[in-house]
Amino acid sequence: MELACDACGNRYADRTHCECGETLWYPLGETRLVDDPTNVWSFADALPADSPTGLETAAGGTPLVRAPRLDGYAGLRLWVKDESENPTGSFKDRGTAVATAALRARGEDAIGTVSHGNMAMSTAAHAASTGMDCVVLVPDDIPEERLGHVARYDPDVYAVSGEYGRLYEDSFSLPLSFVNSDSPLRVEGQKTTVLELLSQFDGTPDAIVLPVSSGGHASGAWKAVRELRAAGELDNVPLYFVQAAACDPIARAYRAGEDDVTPVDGGETVAYSIANADPPSGNRVLRAARDTDGAVLSVSDEDILAAQRALADRAGLAVEAASATTLAAAEALSADGELDEGDDVVLVATGTGFRESPPTPEEIAYVTREELSGLLSP
Repeated sequence: MELACDACGNRYADRTHCECGETLWYPLGETRLVDDPTNVWSFADALPADSPTGLETAAGGTPLVRAPRLDGYAGLRLWVKDESENPTGSFKDRGTAVATAALRARGEDAIGTVSHGNMAMSTAAHAASTGMDCVVLVPDDIPEERLGHVARYDPDVYAVSGEYGRLYEDSFSLPLSFVNSDSPLRVEGQKTTVLELLSQFDGTPDAIVLPVSSGGHASGAWKAVRELRAAGELDNVPLYFVQAAACDPIARAYRAGEDDVTPVDGGETVAYSIANADPPSGNRVLRAARDTDGAVLSVSDEDILAAQRALADRAGLAVEAASATTLAAAEALSADGELDEGDDVVLVATGTGFRESPPTPEEIAYVTREELSGLLSP
């Protein structure tokens, strides 16, 4: 298995990180769009795994939803790639499916991951489906409800104290394969998000907007664009990446014109799942945004919550707060003139909001049965 560094060009057969510090990925190839993609494996020719089984066969094939009632909110023509339709409710299933299939093909019977929730859930579920052992490392401040969602698949869960970013580094010294947020196998699976939505779209959108945390999904999106360009399937599509303002190290580096991301002391945010103060592939996100003529920006919690409500009451989509950052970002890009009125923009909603517990809306009316019949009479 040869891996490459996209920053300096070095190649290796026996490590996950380049000597320069960058995370490695599979060398670039040529990838083509397909008609009517049904799942991740519609792009099997572009993946380092085959022979999926169990839950692996269900990853991908999520809908691209035209959301006309959101147009007025952002001044754009908006589409939503609804990744909540994956088996465990997030885009993480794409990377996990490819990873478990590849590891099984190598004869490995265990997998590990470091995660706040969605990736842990996905990894544990796929391991359960394929009969693999699973180890999950989580920060000890993880909300109990998220921990319960992970534990139901019966992995070995370790809630570890200390800095979350250190878990990522420490996992590589443990005696099993850890498929973390920006690992090469996960990036390969996650590139199918963009391959799939471009296959579903009639033509090419004017922009794609994704949340960003570690940079793994962003890496996959950029790899998809580059491999499509290499095959002559695509001229370009701008990739815009968005973070929560309370924890936005990549956006800060982008605004400052830097090539390297500096860790920050991240604050609390409603977009908990993308609050990564030291993103391992942050530098790659900067390269991705600049290479595709996109950008990296951040949005406030107030705007995230407003966007989350708009996605629900204008598009009927329940998304987690991290996903709502994309609509808040689209509104900002439109207001700043970065995107023009009428541009076709795809928002990638990376995970479901049904696992979150918003407060009870004030507009709910509590009535008796007798009062109900009177309220609903013509």
